Amino acid sequence: MNPAPYVGRFAPSPTGPLHFGSLVAAVASFLDARAAGGRWLLRMEDLDRPRCEPGAADTILRQLEAYGLHWDGAVIQQSQRDDAYAAALDALKARGAVYPCACTRSQLAQAPRNREGEILYPGTCRNGLPPGTIARAWRVRVPDVSARFHDRIQGDLEQNLARDVGDFIVKRADGLFAYQLAVVVDDAFQGITHVVRGADLLWNTPRQIYLQGLLGLPTPVYAHVPLITNAAGQKLSKQTLAPALPEAGRGAVLALALAVLGHPPPPELNDAGPAELLAWAGAHWRIGNVPLRPVIANTAP
Repeated sequence: MNPAPYVGRFAPSPTGPLHFGSLVAAVASFLDARAAGGRWLLRMEDLDRPRCEPGAADTILRQLEAYGLHWDGAVIQQSQRDDAYAAALDALKARGAVYPCACTRSQLAQAPRNREGEILYPGTCRNGLPPGTIARAWRVRVPDVSARFHDRIQGDLEQNLARDVGDFIVKRADGLFAYQLAVVVDDAFQGITHVVRGADLLWNTPRQIYLQGLLGLPTPVYAHVPLITNAAGQKLSKQTLAPALPEAGRGAVLALALAVLGHPPPPELNDAGPAELLAWAGAHWRIGNVPLRPVIANTAP
């Protein structure tokens, strides 16, 4: 049998404009799809409405186009897909894979945390809501087994969901669906075969694979590119005041992104624009050249 045609995606959250770190992730995803002769789709992960910035989605679209990153098909918006997430939650309820949780943030403040700083849920409501409480959220009941997966950049990895994550939320106390559920439903809906994204999402992968199994959905092939950090070792983000991508000198910015990904353009392309640089990079793309370690982008725009 022939393998399924490659379908990749870039899924930014419109909490602000793209910065250099998000450009690196977008470029890696774009090149991996184009080098495979595949499609590259775009999804706005505006699930967390309170954190989304007005106009940011349109700004992101303009930035991608300005840097030569042209997507295929219509842009999917998570904020318009609550019905699909509700159907998935109903399916999880039908098989007894989830349970209601009454715990508040303050009640969990003293709970232990994993290496990503996330709360390890202590199982307070696992066997039923405590007397006098009401359901606020829905959690997935995870098994005490190790989940193994292969990452095309990071290699073979393993995580015990019960020990390292705990029962995780799929519908939040504020009524919004959680990222873990939405991303699994949307990847299947869009027919995604390959996910290339930042390493900050690496340890979300076992949760998503577990949900895919519960829902009978296919599991994409994963690759997690190294995070771009500032001089203080912090991930470039809105929270660390990472500046928006510049409108001038886009070729130089893109060349720096390619160098960070282990694909420095040759000297003859020093003055090239985005289209020429991406054409060269697509012809020379090798995901095995992408480094494992985070890159301190002291010279990042």
